[in-house]
Amino acid sequence: MQPGLWKIIKEEIRIWRVGVFPGIIVIALVIIARLSGSMQSLEWLAFDSFLRLRPEEPIDERIIIVGIDRDDRLIDSSISDKDLAALLWKLHKCQPRVIGLDIYRNFPVNPGHTELLTAFKNIKNLIVIEKVLPKQIAPPPNFSGEKIGFNDQIMDADGKLRRSLLITPTSQGEKLSLSLRLAEVYLAHDLDHENIIYKNSSSNGTTIQFGNIALPKVFPNSGGYIRTDVTGVQVLLNFRSGRKRFRTISLNDIKNNKFNSQWLRDRIVIIGITSPSRQDLITTSAITSNHSLKRPINGVEIQAHAVSQIVSAVLDDRPLLNTWSDEWEYLWIFAWGFLGIAIARLSKSPLANIIIVITTTSSLLVSCYFLLTWGWWVPIIPTIIVLTLNGIELTALYQCDKALRSGIKARQDIIERTFETIHNGPLQSLAKVLKMVKYEDLPIKELLPELEKELEKLNHELRGIYDFLQREPPTQDSSLYLGNTLVLNLQDPLHEILYQVYSHTLARDFPCFRTIKVKIRTFEPIDERYLSIEQKQGLCRFLEEALCNVGKHAIGVTRLEVTCFASEGWYTLSIIDDGFGVNSSREGRGTQQFRNLAKQLKGKFQRVPLSSRGTICELSWPITKCWYFNK
Repeated sequence: MQPGLWKIIKEEIRIWRVGVFPGIIVIALVIIARLSGSMQSLEWLAFDSFLRLRPEEPIDERIIIVGIDRDDRLIDSSISDKDLAALLWKLHKCQPRVIGLDIYRNFPVNPGHTELLTAFKNIKNLIVIEKVLPKQIAPPPNFSGEKIGFNDQIMDADGKLRRSLLITPTSQGEKLSLSLRLAEVYLAHDLDHENIIYKNSSSNGTTIQFGNIALPKVFPNSGGYIRTDVTGVQVLLNFRSGRKRFRTISLNDIKNNKFNSQWLRDRIVIIGITSPSRQDLITTSAITSNHSLKRPINGVEIQAHAVSQIVSAVLDDRPLLNTWSDEWEYLWIFAWGFLGIAIARLSKSPLANIIIVITTTSSLLVSCYFLLTWGWWVPIIPTIIVLTLNGIELTALYQCDKALRSGIKARQDIIERTFETIHNGPLQSLAKVLKMVKYEDLPIKELLPELEKELEKLNHELRGIYDFLQREPPTQDSSLYLGNTLVLNLQDPLHEILYQVYSHTLARDFPCFRTIKVKIRTFEPIDERYLSIEQKQGLCRFLEEALCNVGKHAIGVTRLEVTCFASEGWYTLSIIDDGFGVNSSREGRGTQQFRNLAKQLKGKFQRVPLSSRGTICELSWPITKCWYFNK
């Protein structure tokens, strides 16, 4: 792997670590909150809302509800045994496949008790009800177990129905619900489909099965549930959507023959109380109310929904509601939370971040909705929370880190630029003073005036740098200070700037410049479209530093050649002298900076002695644009 690529990867890892750790903490806290049950009500609310938003389904023609309401003649809010017997016989003549009586008849409601017992005995396709939870209400007498189903429902903690209890254990053994009994009889006698056999395998931990269709069992942590009591066999109730879900015929319509007998032939008929004055009402938010104000649903309609979902799943492949295992649910939450981290990292601005988060959250909601229409209830609320929190909140953290890194870089740039300015100016004068003190064999009376002169120059240079920095801070890098109030505009063509650097530096009072007799210079115009201001400044500092080294160290130099030219796909800035330079294995700060500049330009740097005498200092970089993207 190339060093530059590895550096980019390490930098990206460092940046990602800024948000990944806090983001994972957010995900963990949300998962802990979900495990504690704090989000259960919100998940139920989202579940119900999505069920209400589903497209309207056609009426299930297989199921007919015979409703007894307040317009019918009732005795103590109940139908008499005589009227009930007459109703059962009239329905029986219409040849329904099975009749479900969702009315308790554990005691006589005279008149007509004898007639009702006769009807119970002779109508073979009749299923009656009992209550087993929490207190018991006995079924009518003389019914075998397979003709009895309980009509108990299990409400959630918010008082709403979302599950259908199909089998429950009792002291008399396992008992089946009315809806399961009706579906069993109806499917067992279906002439268009063979071998639709009911299998009760709940005892070994599996679920109920009709033919090849298994009813997905509810477990303690299925979907949005947390540690729910799932005694017996329960399934999620996939309510039929729409405002008109089943055909309903009133008792008066039956009495007065205001119905089509073909509506009942070979159908499932469920008889129940539909009067709102009765207490057989169940609250749910999963289906659209037929009234402007939402109100509970009659128990007989709930039985119709429970039967319909089983029969429609077996015969029409209508989806049953499934849930993922706990591992997949929490992997789903983690994946969306990590996506939020990625959004925060990759967003270029807070506004773009908000737009992306809103778009992604909308996509998440649409995905959850379609999954539910296809029969899968997946976590909604925790995924939205981790996505939005990580996507929005971590943006501030990334922006803060970016600002901090930019501040550090700007500070480092200020330090580097200030040092370069000092290094190529006052430090050169200081080095000259130190050299005079150390090596000049002048009498003290002659040395002191020279030292005073050089120190005055040093003082002037330092003050000049201060004045320049006051006028133009180093963060504004479009200028280059060369001393003596000379400030170059780095926006000018590079060959012109290099010439000014060359002229200014050779005008400085360095001892070796005095012996130069031949000066050759060539600064060809170059294509600098892909050179940054920082790189142009680096090239100028390189030329200045190389010329200063000639002036200080190239003893006996008589010839100086400075060129900037293009050749064979490369630009080369070269400084060649014929003096006796100082060779050292230790690289100074200037050399290190030039090596970094060459690396940035995807080029090469060299400073080597020539064969006999002299030194070549050279910086080359390719003409191609390959280094542009690394500037």
